[in-house]
Amino acid sequence: MYPYYDYTNSYRQTEKIIANLTKAINGEYSAIQCYQKLANMAPTQKEKEQILEIKQDESKHLQTFSQMYVNLTGRQPSPQLMDRCPNNYKRGLEYALIDEQQTVDFYLEVADETTDQTIKNAYKRAALDEQNHAVWFLYFLTKQKY
Repeated sequence: MYPYYDYTNSYRQTEKIIANLTKAINGEYSAIQCYQKLANMAPTQKEKEQILEIKQDESKHLQTFSQMYVNLTGRQPSPQLMDRCPNNYKRGLEYALIDEQQTVDFYLEVADETTDQTIKNAYKRAALDEQNHAVWFLYFLTKQKY
């Protein structure tokens, strides 16, 4: 008797991993564009520098997820801009805060769903960074109210 291996389920899991990576890549790419815009609108040099540091983290995430995508598909991803970043600094901060929080939830969900330790670690690390970014955006937003 030969052991049974469910190739269909394995294929579906790989397709889900690729779909999640595509969503993460598009989200990171969009965040990079938005945070450059926010940095250019920042009222102080310190805020600008912190937003650019956040943008750099997002670039690292994009590189990590893109490499995972290439490893699974053999193709380079084609990042797509997801949403338009607001043209107003305060609204941009609100947008970024909500986006970061939603991304934390998504990344932790993906990490919990996978058994691949490399993928799990990458998403958990990115989720920690995203939570940190959200705190910075909340801080900047709070300063805007005074």
